[in-house]
Amino acid sequence: MELIKKQTKIDFMGMRKYAVILSLVLIAASIVSLATRGLSYGLDFTGGTLLEVGYTEAPNLGDIRTALNGAGYEDFVVQTFGRPTDVVVRLATDEEENRPELSNEVLNVLQDASGQNLEMRRVEFVGPQIGDELAEKGGLAMVYALIGILIYIIFRFQWKFSVGAVMALVHDVVIVVGFFSAFQVDFDLTVLAALLAVIGYSLNDTIVVYDRIRENFRSVRKGEPRDIFNLSINQMLSRTLMTSLTTLLVLFALFFLGGEIIHSFAEALIIGVIVGTYSSIFVAAAALMLFGVTKQDLLPPVKEGVKVDDMP
Repeated sequence: MELIKKQTKIDFMGMRKYAVILSLVLIAASIVSLATRGLSYGLDFTGGTLLEVGYTEAPNLGDIRTALNGAGYEDFVVQTFGRPTDVVVRLATDEEENRPELSNEVLNVLQDASGQNLEMRRVEFVGPQIGDELAEKGGLAMVYALIGILIYIIFRFQWKFSVGAVMALVHDVVIVVGFFSAFQVDFDLTVLAALLAVIGYSLNDTIVVYDRIRENFRSVRKGEPRDIFNLSINQMLSRTLMTSLTTLLVLFALFFLGGEIIHSFAEALIIGVIVGTYSSIFVAAAALMLFGVTKQDLLPPVKEGVKVDDMP
C-alpha cells in the first residue's frame, strides 16, 4: 500500500467529479449548439458546381481566391488537382444557378487575373442528394466503428471496460462536432475523416491505460480500486502526454502551414487529440469506478480443481 502511495503523485480519481461536471457542460453545450445552429456543411455535403481549369503555368491559389472574391463569389473551394497547373474550383450553387454561362464567367475571371490562356477541362454539377448520401454514409461509418470497438474490448477485457471506452469515444466525437457547430467552421469530408482518426487516437490512449489497470489489478496484492486506477494513470501519464504533445506539434504545423484545404482537418484533429487525452484519463477510467470494477472482474477463469486462493 505504501508503494502505491509513493508512485501516486496525482489523485486523478479525486478530481473525477469536477471532470464529470466539465464534460457534462461541454456535451450539453455541444448538443444545444447542434440543435439550434446545426453544422456549416461544406460543398462536399451541400452540392455545387465543380470546374476543372488547366493553366499553362502553376498559379498562386491565393490569387485565384482573391479574384473570385473580387468577382462576388463567396462560398467556394480552390485546390490543385493532380499537377500544379490543374486547378479545381468548387462553387456552392443550386440547380437554378447551374447555368451554362457560369463556367464561362468563372473562366473569364480567372483568365483576367492570371493573364494566361486557360482551358476549361471539366464542368460538373453535384446535387445536394449526393451530399445527403455522403453524410448518411459517414454517420454510419462512425456507428459501425463504435460497434466494432465495443465488441473488440469485450473480448480483450470485459464488458465494463467496453462500455467505458465507448462512452469516452462518444464524449470526444460530440465535443469535436459541437465545436464545429458553435464556431460554424466548415464541416466537410476531411473533417469527417478527422473524426474517424480521433476515434482511433483516443481508443489507443484508452487501451494503454486499461492495459496498465488490468496489470496492476493482477500484480498488486493490496489496494482499493481507486488506488489502482490512480497508480495506473500516473504510471502512464508521461507516455500519454509525450504522445499527445508530439502529435500536436505536427498538427499545428499542418494547421498553420498546410494551406486552406487541410485547415479544417488539422483543426478537428487538434481539438480531438486534446479532448481524447483528457477523456482517456477522466472519462474512460472514471467510468470503471462508476461500474464498480474490482480485482475479481479481471482474474482469469478458474480451472476445475484449482482453488481461487492458489491462483497467482
